[in-house]
Amino acid sequence: MIIGITGTDGAGKGAVVEYLKTKGFAHYSVRSLITKEIVRRGLEIHRPHMREVANDMRAEHGGSVMVKMAEDAAVSDKVSDYIVESLRAVDEVVLLHKKNGLLLAVDAEQRLRYERIYSRGSETDKITFEQFVDQDLIESQSENTAEQNKFAVMKMADHTIMNDGTIEELHAKVEEWLQTINK
Repeated sequence: MIIGITGTDGAGKGAVVEYLKTKGFAHYSVRSLITKEIVRRGLEIHRPHMREVANDMRAEHGGSVMVKMAEDAAVSDKVSDYIVESLRAVDEVVLLHKKNGLLLAVDAEQRLRYERIYSRGSETDKITFEQFVDQDLIESQSENTAEQNKFAVMKMADHTIMNDGTIEELHAKVEEWLQTINK
């Protein structure tokens, strides 16, 4: 089974991935694929470069390149149940669905999401709330199906989880969803 994960920044995608890994799923991160390319290009790792390089990769190799790369890695690893984390482009979801994969969206209230990303303190998270709001808009407006458009991708989700509570509540929501798809 292939599960694609999408959602807004700070919503809890990583926490969902960690839970699914305990259920035997392998994990392939789009962010890691992009970061490797940023490093290869000798660029600084920050959000604008993440967006620029991801869109470059999609333009050069097709809009669904991230799903293809994850699939290639899963085949190489001889894995059949895996997660592709952080799908952002419509073309990625189209390919995921063609492969009978499911898309799970994770969301939360914007201020809570900002507090989460600010507290984790990674290089791409050292921003103000206003910058965070601007990034949400920039990454959610492209009409090009090969570029980032989180909101359009989230609308394509097979299921959406609102993560406004505790980690235990999030795990329970994921488990409930898993039970429905395993029937």
